Amino acid sequence: MSASVSGLYIAITAIMAVYLTLRVIKLRRKFSIGIGVAGNEPLRLADRVHGNLLENAPIAMGLLLVAELNGLPALYIHIIGIVWLIARVLHAVGLTQGKGGYHFGRFWGVLTTWLVILTLSVVNVVYFAVS
Repeated sequence: MSASVSGLYIAITAIMAVYLTLRVIKLRRKFSIGIGVAGNEPLRLADRVHGNLLENAPIAMGLLLVAELNGLPALYIHIIGIVWLIARVLHAVGLTQGKGGYHFGRFWGVLTTWLVILTLSVVNVVYFAVS
């Protein structure tokens, strides 16, 4: 069985991770900070945006891949994948623009990320239960 649809969203997520890594590197060079954040707020925020993606992506993308391999129709994989990507962009923009405080994008980005992970968890449990 092919996993080309989930592979698309895994690849786009990987590209996002590389972009966010480069953003952190750029700030590290700009402020001459090799490790940690040294109290630098823009670097702290960029580091957390990057870190939050890396904390959530493995579980979400693993669940998406398994759901596709279990037979979840491509349309649903696309819907969930698109919602995931929107959530991650919302979170990145919201955390950055909100400077670590409340922001619409941060709130809805996190909430939607959790919704994607919970939805995929339930989908995979159901596939297990009926197999």
